[in-house]
Amino acid sequence: MTNWIRNVGRIAIALAAATMAAKAGAQTHQVEANRAAIAKAMDAWAAGTGGPYDLLAEDAVWTISGNSLASKTYPSKEAFMSEVIRPFNARMRTRLIPSVHALYAEDDTVVAHFDAQGTARDGKPYVNSYAWILTLKDGRIVRAHAFFDAHAFDDFWTRVRPAE
Repeated sequence: MTNWIRNVGRIAIALAAATMAAKAGAQTHQVEANRAAIAKAMDAWAAGTGGPYDLLAEDAVWTISGNSLASKTYPSKEAFMSEVIRPFNARMRTRLIPSVHALYAEDDTVVAHFDAQGTARDGKPYVNSYAWILTLKDGRIVRAHAFFDAHAFDDFWTRVRPAE
């Protein structure tokens, strides 16, 4: 009887270890899939063929942290796009092009550290540095916290009028 109990205990431990290893493997796969999705989106943005905003869920919540003129929480993709991204792009003569320094991924979160530059409608360069903390679910961005140089943004935002 004692050997039987020991064997059952060993089997239970082996099953628990196998389950934990399977979960860890699935989690590692999801972390890498999230990182790869953001890397692909950033590459598409740089190439002018797409971008990270294509990954936004319709109910994504985007927060611009800090004290810039755009700093607040946008409750949906459409709110963020209509209040920030479209007016931003309407102030540009040439599109904003990112240069990624690093992508860090853990659990459901990817942190993108990058610089971006383009030319504003007034002919002056727009250059800024960014850190985005992106939470993904099923391959879609559901939450974002963005950090950037508010002085550079605010100067651009107030200096350049959007094209009609």
